[in-house]
Amino acid sequence: MEYVDEFRDEAKAGIIAGRIRSLGLKNSINIMEVCGGHTITFLKFGLKDLLPDTVNMVSGPGCPVCVTSSSYIDIAIELAKKDGFVITTFGDMIRVPGSRSSLLKERALGRDIRICLSTDDALSLADSNPGKQFVFLGIGFETTAPTIASVIVQAESRGIENFSILCAVKTMPAALRALASSPLVNIQGLVCPGHVSAITGLGIYRFLPEEFNIPCVVTGFEPLDMLLSIEMLARRIVSGTSDVENEYTRAVKPEGNVTAQKLMNKVFEPVDAEWRGLGIIPGSGLGIKEAYSRFDVEKRFPVAVPETQEPRGCICGDIMRGIKTPESCRLFGSACTPENPVGACMVSAEGTCATYFKYGKSG
Repeated sequence: MEYVDEFRDEAKAGIIAGRIRSLGLKNSINIMEVCGGHTITFLKFGLKDLLPDTVNMVSGPGCPVCVTSSSYIDIAIELAKKDGFVITTFGDMIRVPGSRSSLLKERALGRDIRICLSTDDALSLADSNPGKQFVFLGIGFETTAPTIASVIVQAESRGIENFSILCAVKTMPAALRALASSPLVNIQGLVCPGHVSAITGLGIYRFLPEEFNIPCVVTGFEPLDMLLSIEMLARRIVSGTSDVENEYTRAVKPEGNVTAQKLMNKVFEPVDAEWRGLGIIPGSGLGIKEAYSRFDVEKRFPVAVPETQEPRGCICGDIMRGIKTPESCRLFGSACTPENPVGACMVSAEGTCATYFKYGKSG
């Protein structure tokens, strides 16, 4: 299969790994893979076994479900309790724990909560059921932001008034700045998310080499993508140079998707955003502009929620900052499993804890 088989060639993987070992890294280096998809690739294909012990891969906050705050889930639950309201969401979100419940538990109690495969599905449901108010849980990064913006524009043009968004879209640059600035986070290189970069282009990472001397490589999701990016980063670290490079040239253009960017800028504006475990990061979210405020559920139907409570003993925040690994959590694999998740990192298919549970540790 084109773009798959050639990126899973074991012989080529051995050659790239040999080049990495030949660099003779004497000191350990920490490379963060920001996206949960990269964590899956690294563990699923056993790439750690090909690398020298001096290369340490660290997981970052690149899972949109994992970084969605408990307070957001609490708001969604309160909306679900309102008469005539229907919550629509992608599948993983239904199991994410809020302070006292989850959407899955609320659905078992009779709340109307439906799983959709796309934003268009949610809008079609609203259009077909004018007697109910439909709320779509708009989470994600720059990857999904254009689809959420598109559905808002469609709702306006089609005159669909019973549809709104509970918006919690996050953006990568501010979060990466927060990580790079933290004295607790010790990373020397970044494997940057390919899907996000296909929308944004390479420019959003430029500040990392310029201000923090951290090299970045935009990366695809196959094993050879990962190994090539690790090699590129290791060479930069050894030479003491930093830049933004693009390994994922088959999907990512330097300028990104300009059409998608224009659509995002039309509907959204930067806002402060709350990240689960990381707190409020200024300018790290996208809020719906005033011109489209009639599709902003928090402005149309504000609800009061009880004080937010985080799950006791959960260290998802430290895991998403790369400070700790899932094995450091006393709940991991015992009280917290994919069947009974305590924290969001165990819920999502791209959550670090769920990936460690399924494929084992990264070494």
